[in-house]
Amino acid sequence: MAYLELNNVSKTYGKGASASHVLSNINLSINEGEFVAIVGFTGSGKTTLVNLINGLITPTKGDILFKGKPVTGTSHERGVIFQNYSLLPWLTVGQNIYIAVKEAFPKLKKQEINTMVSKYVAMVNLTPALNKRPKELSGGMRQRVAVARALAMKPEMIVMDEPLGALDALTRGNLQDEILKIWGQDKRTALLITNDVDEGIYMADRIIPLCPGPNATLGPEFKINIERPRDKTELNDNPEFKHTRNAIIEYLMDIGDKRKSASKKEYILPNLEPKSFISQF
Repeated sequence: MAYLELNNVSKTYGKGASASHVLSNINLSINEGEFVAIVGFTGSGKTTLVNLINGLITPTKGDILFKGKPVTGTSHERGVIFQNYSLLPWLTVGQNIYIAVKEAFPKLKKQEINTMVSKYVAMVNLTPALNKRPKELSGGMRQRVAVARALAMKPEMIVMDEPLGALDALTRGNLQDEILKIWGQDKRTALLITNDVDEGIYMADRIIPLCPGPNATLGPEFKINIERPRDKTELNDNPEFKHTRNAIIEYLMDIGDKRKSASKKEYILPNLEPKSFISQF
């Protein structure tokens, strides 16, 4: 049995002539311990998909199952890392994580919670910033807090909604490695939503494109047959990396051209610009 299942899921906002059909016939199956990336166009419905999985909204049609049970609302079992950090600005790093742990484990004593907070702050190398507020942190540090907060709640699945999209290349690369390092410790099931093909290949076990809407749906999966741990400095010369990257980009560009011709609407492609991992990192 799959850990997460989406069966014929569709999402429509509004009714009648003003209805907006965002997602249609989404079928997805993720196994326990698997790291899956969904790569999509800007405006294709990626965040709607994340909100459905997290139980923030309900599907118009279809079923979403987590560990065989219907998803009917939010749950601490599915931890979320958002793109915009979502930190409480009046609280320190430690306090932001503390309230999340307290919410997830209300029976824990104060000292036990503090121990967990210290552990996860250290895990993302932010111990010196424990008592700083978000305004005193860089964007990369804020995102580290968001990662620590999500992990401190000990979710059984981590859902990441373009968590690194607003960061500079160096910080983004460092956080990719941090997330993979943490994921590798206990192999929690992970779903990454991204618009960066290279990021998906570097981090995931398989990539699934989300084709642009209206009625956006998932495309064919691309398995990443590159042994872990992966070395950024070697990927540019890896034949499997080149083959997989070219196949995904070709598919996305073909879909983009077809949708654009059909609707006369411009779609912003995912990050397809050739780049060197060596020069970036």
